[in-house]
Amino acid sequence: MNNAPLKNRKITQIGIIVDDIEQAVQAWSAILGTEIPEVIITDPVERARTEFRGQSSTARAKLAIMQLGTIALELIEPMGEGSTWKEQLDQYGPSIHHIAFEVDDIDTQLTSLNEPGLNLVQRGEFEGGRYAYLDGQKRFAAVIELLELD
Repeated sequence: MNNAPLKNRKITQIGIIVDDIEQAVQAWSAILGTEIPEVIITDPVERARTEFRGQSSTARAKLAIMQLGTIALELIEPMGEGSTWKEQLDQYGPSIHHIAFEVDDIDTQLTSLNEPGLNLVQRGEFEGGRYAYLDGQKRFAAVIELLELD
């Protein structure tokens, strides 16, 4: 497929929703033999410009990232309402949430991925880049994250 929108895009991350990040980092660090990563809290909406289902959202999350070679394992504990993270936790409990692909231009990729079954559900910014989550649960059994780094 020459027109495959994510062809040759690097998978950079696997995201897992957890209900207790401190417990999760302990468990993952023990099984992987890594140091316990720092837990950070995502920026507030004023800085992150978080949108969930087309509306501004004050939802935040606790994150811990463990670099495992070329792929990062991102543990995510939702904080507040109005996010794909919270929906995932409520619907499936602790579970794999997303597969992240590094892209050059999120808006261009969103246009090329605009097809049934891949609706934009959440987007936001962080220091060093931006992200967009596409709901691929029914079609791909995971959220597809587009990750653009500055």
